[in-house]
Amino acid sequence: MRWTLKPKPNSKTVEDLQKALQVDNSVATLLVQRGIETYDDAKTFFRPSLDDLHNPFLMKDMDRAVERIELALVSNENILVYGDYDVDGTTSVALLSSYLKTKSETIATYIPDRYDEGYGVSYKGVDFAHDNDFSLIIALDCGVKAIDKVDYASEKGIDFIICDHHRPGSQLPKAVAILDPKRDDCDYPYKELCGCGVGFKLIQALASKENKTVEDLGEYLDLVATAIGADIVPITGENRALAYFGLQVINTNPRPGIKAIIDQIEKKVLTITDVVFIVAPRINAAGRMKHGNYAVSLLTETNEMLAKEFAAEINEFNLNRRETDKQITQEALIQITENKEEDRLTTVVYDASWHKGVIGIVASRLIETYYRPTLVFTKSGDKLAASARSVSGFDVYNALEACKEHIEQFGGHKYAAGLTLKPENYEAFKKAFEAEVSNTIDRNLLSPEIKIDAQIELREITPKFYRILHQFSPFGPGNMAPIFMTENLRDTGYGKCVGEDDKHLRLTAEQGNERIISIGFNLGNKIDLIKNRNRFDAVYSIDENHWQGRVSLQLKLRDIKG
Repeated sequence: MRWTLKPKPNSKTVEDLQKALQVDNSVATLLVQRGIETYDDAKTFFRPSLDDLHNPFLMKDMDRAVERIELALVSNENILVYGDYDVDGTTSVALLSSYLKTKSETIATYIPDRYDEGYGVSYKGVDFAHDNDFSLIIALDCGVKAIDKVDYASEKGIDFIICDHHRPGSQLPKAVAILDPKRDDCDYPYKELCGCGVGFKLIQALASKENKTVEDLGEYLDLVATAIGADIVPITGENRALAYFGLQVINTNPRPGIKAIIDQIEKKVLTITDVVFIVAPRINAAGRMKHGNYAVSLLTETNEMLAKEFAAEINEFNLNRRETDKQITQEALIQITENKEEDRLTTVVYDASWHKGVIGIVASRLIETYYRPTLVFTKSGDKLAASARSVSGFDVYNALEACKEHIEQFGGHKYAAGLTLKPENYEAFKKAFEAEVSNTIDRNLLSPEIKIDAQIELREITPKFYRILHQFSPFGPGNMAPIFMTENLRDTGYGKCVGEDDKHLRLTAEQGNERIISIGFNLGNKIDLIKNRNRFDAVYSIDENHWQGRVSLQLKLRDIKG
């Protein structure tokens, strides 16, 4: 791994902030690194407020979207709330449909089938709307590239409102309204909302017409926080406030569906990390292994007993998903070895039998072994479908765009995308993708990087220091948990490998008179570096260790070097 110490910020700015806040230099440094340079900046950061959310009508087409929905509600039109099958899509559908159902009984939901229809708006979905007399479709977390499908709907007399957060193409669909902060002509101040976040801005705008404030919409924030965590969007600006208050709802008064998931795990207080690794995978498993409708049913259910039954069912999907992605990952690793592709700059693998629902997870798993842009293909009807994942700093979306002559359809983000192509184009695409990445990637990006916020001594790690760090949360892209480096450490002599197959490393780090328990997940292979009280350097974050009713600080080791 590459260790990169972040540049020290302007010392005068740090000193001024340190005085204004009455905090240690190291805390002030961490804040300035995050763009927090004044007392007011810090107040907004440490005390998020829903009052800081922007006026939803600053978003392009918001007035048109609200006007069309209000007309539909007054006219008692049938409205179809349409969303993608992942966490962002299903939470978006749950949010908007449950809000609109407080206004009308003619609201229904639609999640496309991952295997039959694929990602985004489908002709089958439009046909369903037409056959069942829906005159308005509101698409969430998808639709900004659905030009042909929106035209098809228009021919059938169906209007479209699109709420998306993906990059639009050069042409926009002819919808009644397109809410997407990433539109070139949209001046909305915050560009990083997830799909559910855009959906929340829509209900905020609708509620404002009834003189309701954002505080009146608190019951929906558990869904928004779940989507923010799952979709790996930056936890800055509006997302930080939405995640902060959404976590409060999750931990105090979550909807029955989310409560039923939490009841399955032994955790009293959930962080955004818990949402990402515990709640989101279960919701996602529905669309991966069965159908996204199961997730929407869970998230909109008001009866606690029924919600528990739905959650138990979804938990089974998740267990199946784990087994499936583990098996496919092993098969993909064997394929790479057998084809002698270890030294390529990309990973592109394919098997017709691989489960389409888990290929994105498999792509992420492969990056853990071969750290490079990765695509995992499987058969989908008469086409091949792939999930793409990238390494930090490399835009896989742009790389796919450069290879679009071989692709039928693609969409996504900088670090994650999906595509389809004809089977006969697979080999040509594979060569083109390798060539494009080879020509454009900085070779340094092919080694995982640990960005270190600051170098500190063990004596600086105090309960007070940790309490302040804890207030930096919720953590995520744009506001990651602080990473520290300390040099010249020794183990007290009792360090050992722990866990299944001795995968993890547990030791007590010592520097001068200071000692602190440390755990390094997946660092068991570095046991030799700490033996015989050899000196070593460590990169780590700080968290709490709960053991037999006692709470103590510990280092969560990210890497060590002799």
